[in-house]
Amino acid sequence: MNGTRRKFFQDAAIFGAGLLGMSKTLSAESGGGAGAASAQTNHSQPSGKHDAHGHPAGHAAGGARDAFLPMVTPDVSDLPYEMDAGVKVFKLMAEPVKRKVAPFKTIDVWGYNGSCPGPTIQVQQGDRVRVMFENHLPESTTLHWHGLEIPIEQDGVPWISQKPVPPGGNYVYEFTVHQEGTFFYHAHSAMQEMMGQIGFFIAHPEKSYRPRADHDYGLILQEWAVLPNNTVPNTAGMEFNWLTFNGVSGPAITPMIARLGSRVRLRIVNMGMDHHPIHLHGHQFVMTGTEGGRAPETTWYPMNTVLVGVAQARVVEFEAKYPGAWMVHCHLPHHMMNSMMDLLRDRMIETMDQTDPKALSQMQTLANTVGFQHVHHSSIAENANETKGFPQDAFMEMGMDEAVAKPETYGLPPNWSAEMMGMMTLIRVLGDKQYEEIIAGKKSGAPAGEREHHHES
Repeated sequence: MNGTRRKFFQDAAIFGAGLLGMSKTLSAESGGGAGAASAQTNHSQPSGKHDAHGHPAGHAAGGARDAFLPMVTPDVSDLPYEMDAGVKVFKLMAEPVKRKVAPFKTIDVWGYNGSCPGPTIQVQQGDRVRVMFENHLPESTTLHWHGLEIPIEQDGVPWISQKPVPPGGNYVYEFTVHQEGTFFYHAHSAMQEMMGQIGFFIAHPEKSYRPRADHDYGLILQEWAVLPNNTVPNTAGMEFNWLTFNGVSGPAITPMIARLGSRVRLRIVNMGMDHHPIHLHGHQFVMTGTEGGRAPETTWYPMNTVLVGVAQARVVEFEAKYPGAWMVHCHLPHHMMNSMMDLLRDRMIETMDQTDPKALSQMQTLANTVGFQHVHHSSIAENANETKGFPQDAFMEMGMDEAVAKPETYGLPPNWSAEMMGMMTLIRVLGDKQYEEIIAGKKSGAPAGEREHHHES
């Protein structure tokens, strides 16, 4: 039995015996109330030497642990931590959040630390983790650590493993991570989950995966039912009309970039009501992991579409062999679009008798509210309205390159954003020169370069 697994069972035995008192409350800087709830957990740590990362020395098989490549969560930040006697201490706050899902659409959701999804927690197998949790919601809540094997007192199920954390209250979760893989945290209340309460929990392995990845990205899939002229999702509704990766809808989702010839890992987590077939253009990948951790290499086989079921994680990897801006998207047709009647506030597009001037007028009206120029849609036939079923996609294009410009979009062709909606993003496989230009632009906080925009009619 290795050291981390032994520590896990030691924790469970201590908790089960009921020998521990109430834990210390949150520190003053975390803002916890004097009467707040806290976990029944022992914060004392065994004495002994620790490595440079604050981990007990020699706990990994074969000596020191490998350095790991942090996962990047586009449009979501990482949760920072502090070290306390070898324990990684994170501070997490549940609270209402305003999330701009598109340049012209902001919704009222619930998340963590001002973000929806919540910030990404990244640790390494063998870490001791302490999460100082505060509840700034108007109702009680808890945190569940999805897929993690931890003592029951840390599992976050209201009334079964702990009392719900009341509004203004706090709780301390603490456990040792003996697993590796792609996990996530979320509220264990159904409607709170549908209000957006989820975040990545990544446990990097003690010994690096083989083959090693050069890029590591994560996407959380969510869906929202938002009525026109409203900003609050209907969590009991089933008519989902806004679909997001990491809380953002295409084309506002930040593209992922990869150097030509590199190996790319993509972790995908689904927290919604629908399963999502996620498709990658231009490349074949293999599924290397699930919400249970790394899969044996003997189970890998080539594919380019992976079904990510509700509450599942799927990890895929591929060699970025072919240059270009390759799409990554859900292949359910309605998930590649947003609610058009919602786009136009209180006006519904008249899909059976639309005309070219009318469509342009409607789209430009919306564009004026954001401050970008709407680019004319793709060509249609002069007698298009004589064909039954027209229009379908003809008037749905809405190019907004300027409104969503960032270093990662530099160099894309004019009007690239026109048909990017819903669960649609890009992974850009770039040669050295353009890759380095974009990296430099990200570091400087400025666009990677200037290019001229041409708007053709």
